Amino acid sequence: MFATATRNFVEEVDRGGDLIPVSSLNDTISLLTVVVKKKRIWFWQKPKYQPTDFNLNDILAGDTPIQPDTQESNFIKYNGTFGDNLQGKVEANFVQNNLSMEGKDTSKLQSSFGSLKKEELGVQKLIKDSKERRLDMSHCLVEQTMMNNNRVFGIVKERIVTTEPCSVIEEVQKEGKCTGMVTFLPRVRKVSLKENANLSKDSNITMEIPPHTTLAYTLIELEVKHDGHFKLCLMSGVSGGFEEVDSHDCLTISKVPVQHSEKVDLKQDVEEFKENFEVLSAVPAQTKSSLFLQITNVISDHTAVSLLQNTLHHLCHGSVSASVEEYKQQIQDILDLVAQTGASKDAVIKALYLVLSAVDEMPNKCLALLGMCCSSALLPDLELLVQCLLGDEQLPLSAIKQTTLEEEVFDRVQRLFSSSNVALKKDGDSLRTEVQQEAENLPLILCISVRGLASLSQ
Repeated sequence: MFATATRNFVEEVDRGGDLIPVSSLNDTISLLTVVVKKKRIWFWQKPKYQPTDFNLNDILAGDTPIQPDTQESNFIKYNGTFGDNLQGKVEANFVQNNLSMEGKDTSKLQSSFGSLKKEELGVQKLIKDSKERRLDMSHCLVEQTMMNNNRVFGIVKERIVTTEPCSVIEEVQKEGKCTGMVTFLPRVRKVSLKENANLSKDSNITMEIPPHTTLAYTLIELEVKHDGHFKLCLMSGVSGGFEEVDSHDCLTISKVPVQHSEKVDLKQDVEEFKENFEVLSAVPAQTKSSLFLQITNVISDHTAVSLLQNTLHHLCHGSVSASVEEYKQQIQDILDLVAQTGASKDAVIKALYLVLSAVDEMPNKCLALLGMCCSSALLPDLELLVQCLLGDEQLPLSAIKQTTLEEEVFDRVQRLFSSSNVALKKDGDSLRTEVQQEAENLPLILCISVRGLASLSQ
């Protein structure tokens, strides 16, 4: 809830900029706090940032701390309300059972942060004070970070903080109807949905946030030499790293690559993941239908998506992850269904990890629209539009179902593509797609998300 509110805030005030949203109220972030930047697997993924319990002075060699020059200024007064009104119907035909589910979700997230201020370091003084200073290379945080060349040190240069008590309020209303009967038997649990079942759930949560809470921050990355001397990476797009010895005994800097801003061949990029989509398509029909229902249940919740893809990440790498209690059962239900795929389990986990990682990169507005469009009736048409985008071709209107072309539904689809920086237009009896300028990686993320979800919905 807090993470969604700060992400919305950054998307509104600094989309495409350097501000990083704070994801947890447990993170204590001040100027000079050391943050570890972690590179992701695929180039289109944004880095992850892990604030530490240390500041720059804690990891410096010597006893003389750096005394930063700090400035404060008024930023903005911010109150934002974001809402979704989702309606959908999913039908699943099994060998012995038929299931029809209809749902309506109404949610509203109101962030009342009030007057915000900006605190920032005086960079000129920091450059002067840090000259000839060295990191303590025996410090445990330095040693542990150096062990992984995908990680980089950054220090907090600027932060946006609250100045008064404020709140985040979430209101959710869910209504559903299930007709038919189906019984799932994942491991020990038995869940039966009986004929003409009606489900409803309301929640209203208020989170009180104290003054001086950091909502977002920016970093200066460090380029660290093998002897502990370091340079500040001051230019946007210049990344830091640790110097290491390569196979030729030459010292090099191991850096996290700068994210690509443009891709030349969108079709080629998506084609690299073709096998993953085929793996999802090949999942047995009953398991696949159940898996699709479970994933569509969480697809509009950015926190749930992030936790699920994080769990899949750890499964792919043989490590253990912790789940937030609120989402633990939802994630476990999905993992139980994956376990039913037997010998192909590992391949299914990797394929789902790819798709959920793409979904997790979507801006909040885009993710909400994807949730509105995530139905077995609409996804095949979305996949046709993605194929049109990849082939840079026209798509005849006759190839799309009439229900998709209805004004309300088509407007939703257009907004989904537009939020991914893709223009979708009717041109006579055809549809055209066009990637907009400075689209970054959003069109690729849209293509992977749609194709993966469509593979599950078949």
